Amino acid sequence: MNIGEAFRSAVSGLRGSVLRSALTALGIIIGVAAVITLIAVGEGAGDEITAEIEGLGVNAIIIAPRAGTQLAMDHAREIVERVPTVAFGAARMDVGRNTVKWGVQTHDAAIQGVGAGYESITGLRLESGRFIDEMDVQRRSRVAVLGQGMIEELFRGRAALGESVNVRGQSVTIIGVLEPQDAGFGGGSDDLVMMPISTLQRMFATTQVNGIYVQAESMEVSDMAVSHIRRIMDLKFGREGSVSVTSQEQLLDMVRTITATLTLMLGAIAGISLLVGGIGIMNIMLVSVKERTREIGIRKAVGAKNRDILAQFLVESILLSLGGGLVGIGLGWLLARLVAVFGLSTAVTGGSVALAFGFSAAVGLFFGVYPAGQAARLDPIEALRYQ
Repeated sequence: MNIGEAFRSAVSGLRGSVLRSALTALGIIIGVAAVITLIAVGEGAGDEITAEIEGLGVNAIIIAPRAGTQLAMDHAREIVERVPTVAFGAARMDVGRNTVKWGVQTHDAAIQGVGAGYESITGLRLESGRFIDEMDVQRRSRVAVLGQGMIEELFRGRAALGESVNVRGQSVTIIGVLEPQDAGFGGGSDDLVMMPISTLQRMFATTQVNGIYVQAESMEVSDMAVSHIRRIMDLKFGREGSVSVTSQEQLLDMVRTITATLTLMLGAIAGISLLVGGIGIMNIMLVSVKERTREIGIRKAVGAKNRDILAQFLVESILLSLGGGLVGIGLGWLLARLVAVFGLSTAVTGGSVALAFGFSAAVGLFFGVYPAGQAARLDPIEALRYQ
């Protein structure tokens, strides 16, 4: 029996019990769809976070305090002065969410204080107006740059530049409006009010900052700048590991490692359902061998060899698996699109499709070998006597 005859015989056998074949393939369909969907979620999350980090200005380096360390604006100036591979830097202060008022309209916003040049380091872009400059910081000016969410909630289509909003009982003039954006590592948000860091420090009676953002002169010297900054801060605070210093490239490497692990875990979890589907195929094929024992005996009696019987049942198993795999690919793609509608980023890649389909074929082959072997080893005389 050649492969064509084995294929036709297998198709004939599967068509003899269409409902059972469909139910058997259902395990593979669900497994493949789960693999594609979960990997798509993992890949999408990784792509989104990577895009957020890449949205930072080129060669950005983030300095954050660890337990027992308090950073101040002077530390940002000292880093820029003492590290020759750093072009410029800016401190940032976060004070959580506060109510912002304009007339009778109110809206909660994340309030941040930033230094001059912060927008260049973090990749923030303005839709209109200007950003906070060094003069604003020196004068502790009561000015602010607002995110799109604040503009929509407070002004509802009216022009906002030059208007004054109330922040913690103080009048603050709007000098800029940010382009729409998502929350990210640069601190961007549509519900955001950014003020000169010195102004916010006076409001909250503090000199602390939550982080310092600096920009290396080039990617080539970024690692050198990280090491230099870490040494300076450790000497200043008298202990190693006083601050966390992370370059943009290091952040990307961490994210790639984490998302790769997450994607692998999600794929492995989904792969379990494929194995369950494979066990279902093996069980049904064993039942099929039992039901067709007499047929196998007749075929052997008229000259069919063991390898012919083996090929027939093995092809049946693989066809069930591949058919389920193809349907599962379509279902997985639809589920990934559906998940994206609800706000989660997804990315269906050719690699995940090939992996799921290849795994489904391997499952069909692996779990089909034992039933096919059982059929091939049947004694023709005993098979003919089987009732």
